[in-house]
Amino acid sequence: MNWINNVVRPKISGLLSTATKREVPDNLWVKCPEFGQMVFYKDLEANQFVVPGSNYHMRMDSQQRLQHLFDGGEYRTVAVPSVPQDPLKFRDGRKYTDRLKDAKVSTKLEDAVLVGEGQLEGLPIVAAAQDFRFMAGSLGMAAGEAIIAGMLRAVELKTPFILFAASGGARMQEGILSLMQMPRTTIAVQRLRDNHLPYIVVLTDPTTGGVTASYAMLGDIHIAEPGALICFAGPRVIQQTIREQLPDGFQRAEYLLSHGMVDMVVHRHQLRETLARLCRLLMSGVGASVSKDKRKMNGKPYVNGSSVDGNVIELAARETGGVIEPEAVPNSQRFDPGKADRPKRDDAGPSGSQKDAPRSA
Repeated sequence: MNWINNVVRPKISGLLSTATKREVPDNLWVKCPEFGQMVFYKDLEANQFVVPGSNYHMRMDSQQRLQHLFDGGEYRTVAVPSVPQDPLKFRDGRKYTDRLKDAKVSTKLEDAVLVGEGQLEGLPIVAAAQDFRFMAGSLGMAAGEAIIAGMLRAVELKTPFILFAASGGARMQEGILSLMQMPRTTIAVQRLRDNHLPYIVVLTDPTTGGVTASYAMLGDIHIAEPGALICFAGPRVIQQTIREQLPDGFQRAEYLLSHGMVDMVVHRHQLRETLARLCRLLMSGVGASVSKDKRKMNGKPYVNGSSVDGNVIELAARETGGVIEPEAVPNSQRFDPGKADRPKRDDAGPSGSQKDAPRSA
């Protein structure tokens, strides 16, 4: 009897429970980080990872970015030159090579940047997307080579280049070799300008560090997603350094739009249409001959080697209906060099004598 109770019955119960147990994936429901709303993953994916109701823009991986950008979600991956995996033999808590292997397995990517070429509403383009899942989208040699390869491919095909930036900064495991990608990508941006090709940057959450200090802020037009954190040093670091309370929404997309750092903030649902309009507008002047007279155009903006009225770009963006208008910045938040702190002088003049000083008899 003990054998039946202790051995047979547990085995039968285990078989029955295993047969009836339903496997529920871990990411079946997703919680909104801002309001705590629970959203079914399939519904969130169908809504381009924008939480319904709150319009909170969640992060997207590089494959999803390119699939939502190109026509029919079809694109060809641009080949990227290979680089040494661990040139500095770096090791902290773990080996750098082990971290790379884990990142490649989890993301199914070779590195943090994915480059593809295809069509956007019938217009050929080349686009690159940084994946924050791959070591926080950090900029290393492989990521730098991918950005450069994408820009050179755009020069070869004479197409616009669109970049979706999402990074935590330079990759510390590669040291100075990582920092060298900043000037290298800057030179590649200059190649686009020399060939009068549009370079449009979409700043997503988060874009920080060396990426913000280099190619992410060198575009012809900078578009930000709502609520995206865009900065060099994070707000917590700045607040601890200056020991002052920062304004609400500091370094977020809407705050930067009000202070002139980005050109527009566009909802993700209108982003593809906005990019298509801008590409058609900017590519319309690529074939135009450049005048030999290289005098300045009295402050008119130069786009791809030819002058374009800034009102035309602004009108094209606002026709999408997803552009957030910039808010007026109060005078108290504006920097005025004339109001800088200066040593106060007494009313009696520079001699230093006071106004109410008693006179000698």
